[in-house]
Amino acid sequence: MSDDPIGFIGLGNMGGAIAARVKGAGYAMVVFDIRAEAAGSLVQAGARLAANPAEVARSCRVVLSSLPGPVQVEQVALGPGGLIEGIGPGSVYVDLSSSSASLIRRIAGEFRAKGAHVLDAPLSGGREELLIGKQEVMVGGNADVLEQVRPILATFGDQIFLAGEIGAGTVVKLAHNMAMRGLLQIVAESMTLGVKAGVEAETVWEGIRRGLFGKMSTLHRTLPQSSLRGEYDHASYTLALAYKDQVLATSLGRELNVPLPVANLVEQTLVHAMNRGWGSKASSVPFVLQEEAADVEVRAPHIDPEKAQSYISIHP
Repeated sequence: MSDDPIGFIGLGNMGGAIAARVKGAGYAMVVFDIRAEAAGSLVQAGARLAANPAEVARSCRVVLSSLPGPVQVEQVALGPGGLIEGIGPGSVYVDLSSSSASLIRRIAGEFRAKGAHVLDAPLSGGREELLIGKQEVMVGGNADVLEQVRPILATFGDQIFLAGEIGAGTVVKLAHNMAMRGLLQIVAESMTLGVKAGVEAETVWEGIRRGLFGKMSTLHRTLPQSSLRGEYDHASYTLALAYKDQVLATSLGRELNVPLPVANLVEQTLVHAMNRGWGSKASSVPFVLQEEAADVEVRAPHIDPEKAQSYISIHP
């Protein structure tokens, strides 16, 4: 497949940088963006500008897209002048967008009827990391198809892994981003509480950064050791201690009129867990409450906590 031109659709902030990495690796390219001027530097470097996604699909056996969201992905894949009108047997469409799992599964079904393959492969990392090829690529779809396009993905991603069937890459990406947003919110609450209590912002941040929260390797070690194995006994930091600390923090917030929506929600979850008689268990035991509410058991007994921790030390 490497002898064929690579198609690329969506040349915005991320897409343009990805396409530049692909072009810089020596691939011939056919590109499209609704703003023709976005393709300027790629065209100057030898890429051909197509009139629409269908033309890209007719010209290339592998087509990648990086688009703002589901509306644009659906339009590019299935709309008038879309990929579906030009895609052929044996072709591969790889969508790098943060989009919808149900949509990419529907697109895959439509393309399958034409003998074409689809992968969802959203990225986790910012533009600065992308520019130096440091990027996680979470792929959903067929393993053999992934291997066909892996050299292309490797031009901009250094961590490429198969998450599962089509749509799985998108699910993992959304879960990752949700976790990040939650962490950022609780950091915002923690910082505002500390500063309003009279401590310098730099000092509050240093306390967070230098403590267990800041050492993200701790999360990679403790989560597999407890929640992902369902083992919460013999804890060095118990639920009772965590509850005590949480109450002290939220009480300070009320004293200073600092809104702490996430922290208060966490406190209520801890109350629920304490009422189950779990005070002497590991502080991560409220994970069980979420499993019960979601009606699903989360287990990954084969994850090696030490390997996960050492990986984080290598990839800070």
